[in-house]
Amino acid sequence: MGFLIRQNPKDMNLKILYHFGRYVLMLGTALGRPENWRMYYKETMRQMNDIGVGSLIIVALISIFIGAVTAIQFAYQLDGTLVPRYYIGYIVRDSTIIELAPTITCLVLAGKVGSNMAAEIGGMRQKEHIDAMEIMGVNTASYLLRPKILAALIVIPMLVAIGAFVSIMGGYLASVPTGLMSDAEYVQGVRSFFLQKNVRMMFVKAIVFAFILTSVSCYQGYYVKGGSIELGRASTNAVVFSDILILLADYLIAVLLT
Repeated sequence: MGFLIRQNPKDMNLKILYHFGRYVLMLGTALGRPENWRMYYKETMRQMNDIGVGSLIIVALISIFIGAVTAIQFAYQLDGTLVPRYYIGYIVRDSTIIELAPTITCLVLAGKVGSNMAAEIGGMRQKEHIDAMEIMGVNTASYLLRPKILAALIVIPMLVAIGAFVSIMGGYLASVPTGLMSDAEYVQGVRSFFLQKNVRMMFVKAIVFAFILTSVSCYQGYYVKGGSIELGRASTNAVVFSDILILLADYLIAVLLT
């Protein structure tokens, strides 16, 4: 016979406030003035290579299929209607730039990059490497978190831009060679009704999502306690909480910028 255990809403609210306060304090410490600029520069370059080059293939693969599926689905929806066929290119372009490229890319990176960051920092916490560095007077939050956050803020918007371009090319490959529409029609659709603010919105989303997925993942790893089970739970929480906050931020940005 099972019993349903209900958690006190007051305790849950206090727990959320506790983690939010500790998260803000961690960011304040991590984003303080660095002690050694050269050391931070080398680590930032390494993180940019790991995040950017290491994620380029998976971002390109996901983006090309997103564009292809979007083109095919809208071609199916427009079949038998009076809407011009070139609208397929217009819809693929705007849906990719506004929503699919930044959101899907960062959701995927939260699973790949975020879980890796949480596991890396959490492993250092469990092996007491962080404690040893703190005894030597090193600002561990700044040394471990700042290069990762800074590298993500630089590289992830680049990945999102590449993903948007590849997605539009995926729509082209799915519609033009298969005979759904001509090359001129697709290019006409891609060039029609273009708004620069959509590109700005894409980069705003990319920067906000990059900060969320790196800072939340680092927080989960930095304060992990226990053994391998707790480390696995921290990696899972890093992905889950990052994805939830990314989707929430996506909604808020859409409300504010559209």
